[in-house]
Amino acid sequence: MISISGSIPALVTPFRDGKVDNKALAGFVDWQIAEGSSGLVPCGTTGESATLSIEEHDHVVAETVRAARGRVPVIAGCGSNDTAVALHHLESAARAGADAALVVCPYYNKPGQRGLIAHFRHLADNGPLPIILYNIPGRSGIDMATDTMAELAQHPGIIGVKESTGDINRVSEIRHMCGRDFLIISGNDYMTLGVIAHGGCASISVSANVAPRLVAEQVKACLDGRFDTALALQDQLWPLHQALFSDASPGPTKYALSLFGRMAIDTRLPVVAPSAASRAAVDSALAHAGIAP
Repeated sequence: MISISGSIPALVTPFRDGKVDNKALAGFVDWQIAEGSSGLVPCGTTGESATLSIEEHDHVVAETVRAARGRVPVIAGCGSNDTAVALHHLESAARAGADAALVVCPYYNKPGQRGLIAHFRHLADNGPLPIILYNIPGRSGIDMATDTMAELAQHPGIIGVKESTGDINRVSEIRHMCGRDFLIISGNDYMTLGVIAHGGCASISVSANVAPRLVAEQVKACLDGRFDTALALQDQLWPLHQALFSDASPGPTKYALSLFGRMAIDTRLPVVAPSAASRAAVDSALAHAGIAP
C-alpha cells in the first residue's frame, strides 16, 4: 500500500494569461518538496479543478508527477459529479504515474447513500489507482454516512478518507467503524491537531501552499506525540488558516504566494482576486506566522 503521512498540500494551479503556468507549477513543486511536504495533491478544490477543462486537469496532474520525479507521492484529484468523467481522470492519472486518487463525493446531483456506494464501487472496481474518499458536505451538498464509508472501506481499492465535515467526533466514529488501517486525513487545517490526536495520519492542507515548512513541522510534531510543540505551531498558524478563507478560495492563497514571487495572483472566474480586507487579513496572518515577505 502507498505510504501516506505528514503534510500534503492541496496544490493551487498557477495561471498566467488564462493558461496553466507550467514553469511556475514546476518551481512550486520543487519548493514544496524542499520545504518538507510529504506528498502533493494536484487538481483538488484548491487547484480550481471545477474550472479546469478535462484536458487541463489531466495536464496539471501529469506536470505535477513529472516535477515531483518520484520524490513524494502524488495523490491526484479525480473527482467529478459524472462517474464516467471521474473514471477518465483515474485512468489518465494512472498513465501519468500518480500514486493514488482523491475522489470527492459527487456534487450538485447529490446522490443518496446507495448512489455513493454505486459510484465509488464502480470507480474502485474499474479504476487503476487506490482511492481516498473526500467527504466535504459544505461543497458537495451530500454527507457520506459513516456506515456507508464502512461498507466502502471493505473494498481493497478504497484506502482512506479526507475528512472535511468539521466534526471531530466523526474521526473516532470512522476509526471505530472502518478499522484502524483505514487512513484518516485531515481536510481542515484548523482541525489537524485534533484529527491526528484522534487517530489521523496526515493533513491535506491549504495553508501548506503558503507555509509548507511550518505546516510540515506541526503535522510531524502531532504524529510524534509532541503536542506542546504542535499546539505552539497551531497558535502561530491559526490566523493564516482563517485568512486563507477570508474570501473565495484560492484567491487569498494565490495573493499570499504572489507576495513571495511564487506565481501570479490569477484565478479563474467565478473566483476573483481577494478583496482589500482579505488581503489585509493575509498580510497580518503572514506577519503573525513570522513569514511575511
